[in-house]
Amino acid sequence: MSPNEYQNTPDEQKRVADLMDLLPHGLDTVLDVGARDGFISKRLADRARRVTALDLELPQIDDPRITCVKGDATALDFESDSFDLVFCAEVLEHIPGDSLAAACAELARVSRRHVLVGVPYCQDLRLWRTTCHTCDGTNPPWAHVNAFDDSRLRGLFPGLELVRQNFVSTAELGTNAVSAWLMNLAGNPYGTYVQDEGCVHCGAQLVAPPRPGLMQRVLSKLALSIRKAVNLTRRPHANWVHLLMVKPARSSPSSNA
Repeated sequence: MSPNEYQNTPDEQKRVADLMDLLPHGLDTVLDVGARDGFISKRLADRARRVTALDLELPQIDDPRITCVKGDATALDFESDSFDLVFCAEVLEHIPGDSLAAACAELARVSRRHVLVGVPYCQDLRLWRTTCHTCDGTNPPWAHVNAFDDSRLRGLFPGLELVRQNFVSTAELGTNAVSAWLMNLAGNPYGTYVQDEGCVHCGAQLVAPPRPGLMQRVLSKLALSIRKAVNLTRRPHANWVHLLMVKPARSSPSSNA
């Protein structure tokens, strides 16, 4: 599926619409962390006077309203309190655990007022895993190395106050330990091999496995049957959680001598 096709899917349109609905009014400067192709940056530019689009590689966004910069969320090259709003959606799940707290601290540091973040909600990272045929490593889907519930996400921003929290769309039901183990033995034939992200272990591009043999087909069919049976007792949950947070107003220095 091309980026344009994905952006026009109902679930993606719901996700983006909810993020736009959470934007505060009267924005002057906005930083979009993880801008990619600029799809969200352009939407932000409709609501703010100046937008800075940042990614690990310099974004290529042909829009005079947007300034493109290369940078790393864990060490942002901006002064503290530089932006009215720092926007970061579909990014934090990709940041390795030992760098995640630093990235969230940086988002809060460069914000003058608001931080708006969005991540997959309670994602089961065992579902749709891939196997790297370069290093034999098992990869989480879409290179998502973190899973979040609302409590964990809020805990990453201890100095900010929650303004609004929204849950969006409905997630696919997850898997279980036995099913995931069997699917791994089968070589994870149904993983997210179309993703652009490489192997989280060695960086190699992921390639779909060859046509599975009889044993792989038996194992994967058994894994799917077990997953289906276990999911009969589970309730669905939201696909994404979005948090709009604000920095507490600083108290003015005492005038008492």
